[in-house]
Formats: sequence, C-alpha cells, structure tokens
Amino acid sequence: MIKLKPYAMLESDSKGRIHHESPHKYRSIYQRDRDRVIHSTAFRRLEYKTQVFVNHEGDFYRTRLTHTIEVGQISRTIARALGLNEDLAEAVALAHDLGHTPFGHAGEMVLNTLLIDDGGFNHNYHGLRVVDSLEHRYNDFDGLNLSYEVREAFLKHHNPLCIDTPHTPPEFRGSGTALLEVQATVVADEIAYDNHDIDDGLYSGILNEEELRQLALWQMAIDEIGEERYNSLNLYDKGAEGVRMLINLLVTDVIDNSQRNIKRLGIESVGDVRASNELIVCTSEGMRLMKEELEAFLADVFYKDYRVLRMAKKAERYIRELFFTYVEDPLTMPQRHQDRIGEVSVDRVVADYIAGMTDRFAELEYSRFFMPFTRP
Repeated sequence: MIKLKPYAMLESDSKGRIHHESPHKYRSIYQRDRDRVIHSTAFRRLEYKTQVFVNHEGDFYRTRLTHTIEVGQISRTIARALGLNEDLAEAVALAHDLGHTPFGHAGEMVLNTLLIDDGGFNHNYHGLRVVDSLEHRYNDFDGLNLSYEVREAFLKHHNPLCIDTPHTPPEFRGSGTALLEVQATVVADEIAYDNHDIDDGLYSGILNEEELRQLALWQMAIDEIGEERYNSLNLYDKGAEGVRMLINLLVTDVIDNSQRNIKRLGIESVGDVRASNELIVCTSEGMRLMKEELEAFLADVFYKDYRVLRMAKKAERYIRELFFTYVEDPLTMPQRHQDRIGEVSVDRVVADYIAGMTDRFAELEYSRFFMPFTRP
C-alpha cells in the first residue's frame, strides 16, 4: 500500500455523508463513492452525450464517457505521484461531468439562458443536484449519498480557490481552497480535453498537422519524439504519437511543478491546502503559456469550424423548443418528473429532465413533437 503524504485527504478525516451509513468491511468511503458513480444512470448516459462531435458523427470521436475515463486515468497518475488519495481523485474525476447536458457546452448555454430568471444553469451545480437528489438508486434516500469531499468537488471544479457565490450551498461556504485531489482532477480534465480535441480534430480533418507545428507545445512534443522519426510517420501516427507525448509532457510538468509548489508554500497538512490562496497542483508558468497558445488555437480553428458550429445551432433549436413545449404542457413529461413540480419550479423541472437526456434521446423527443408523421 502506498503511504499517503500528510497533505492528502484521509478517509478518517472525511466529513461523511448526509445520511449515515456504516463503514464497509473492504472498501473505503471514496471507493464506495466511485462505485456509486459508475453504477448511476447519469454515468451510463455519458456514453451518448457530446464532447465536441455528436455521437452519430462517428465511433472514433470522444464522448463524455470516454473523456471522463481519460480524466480518471490522468488524475490517478498525478495523485499517486504526489502521494495523494487516489480513490478520492478517481471518484471526483468520474463524477465531474455528471451534470452535463446533451450536445455539450452548447446545450448548457441554452439552458442557462432559458433559466436566467430562475438562477441560471451550470453543469457543476447541476451535477451536485444529480448526485444529491435526482438519482434514485436507494430506498432510504434520494441521490447517491456521496461523501462531502466528492460533493464539494462539483463546486470547486472551475473555482478551486473557492470564491463563494450566492448559489453556493451553505454547507460549502468558507470551506477554503480545493483539496489537492480535486486540483489534480481539474488539471487532468484540462489535459484530457486539450489532447483528445487535437486527436479528434486531426482525425476529422478540421485540424492541420502543419498548423499544429507552429505551436510551441506541439513542437516540444516533436522534439521529444525526434524530428526524423516524426517525419517518417503517416498523418494518423503523427497525431497519435504527438498526443501521447504531449500528455506525458504535461502530466510530468504538473507533477514536478506541484512538488515544487508544495515545498515552496510549506504545505504540510490539509489545513495548509485549505488556507492557500493559490493553486498548488498546476502546470509551470512556461508550460501554462504554451498551453494557452494551444487552447487559443483550438478555440479559433477547431471549435469555430462550421461542423461544430452547425451542431451547436441545432442543439440550441432542439433544447429551446423542447423546453418551451414541456413548460407549456408538463403532462408531456414522464410522471416522475411531473411529480416534482411544486418542489421546484416548472422551469427547473423541465431543465432537469432535458439535462438528463442523451443527444440521441433529445433528437428523438424533438422528432416526436416536430417531425411530420410518416407512413410505413
């Protein structure tokens, strides 16, 4: 068994669950969290939720599920190297996208606009609602009854320095900077989507290998592979080797830089982590600048390609029209969703229903309402 560092989150120090449960004989609290996430309906649905390309564009492209698995793998690597709690890091990684809508961030932006007068929509906050109340796997309580630390991670994922907002639940206010296991998952998420978007972009033909060569980070990967060997590869293998090397360079940089930060900041306990006013698990300054250059390139060339924008426009139409249809007549939703009206607003119930849909189910629902009847 790997000995955890003093600044790792120990199971014995967990704030526990909302509903008391006796400890398991063989599994830690965070192992049980991980298993509950994997067995949840929301996790299975990630297989048919968009990362960038909708599922029917091709079997090669990443989905939310494959992205989530990649984040879990990278976060465990970082956690182990830093002496952190791998089980917690993995549980956080596997849960982090449970709140995502169909059609990726395009779907989230539409729901946020539609709910602007009802608190808006944020996939991280929604993910917490999924595991706290919307999942139904147990007779004794709603939700998955996850540990405080995994639940808190939803709110810290894009806000690891813990700037409380009016929407922050009272139990999480003033909790301090995110645990190192959560920080490891945040940076693992960034590494995963940067690199698989390059992979998907090259495979789709949207990205050009010659353009990638102009980026300092991609050239660094080529230098590690060896210019002569890289040039001898075909286009597909160049992409695969480049992405593999890029992930290795980024993960290694994160581990080395985080170890320096831990020493520089005198981090000796979880309390020190909570009190820190800067990120500890992160890339070095030089790597950060090269990573930002890469991400700016992806934003300008990949995410603005007509095929990606066309999908986003279609998603906006599907979700908007479904939303107004269900709000106008909630009886068109399944009974279990109708029963929640009164607990929360009709708009929120409808948003919860839509957010839980896969891409293909949302398309099917849209066709049921708005496509003309066809004869067999």
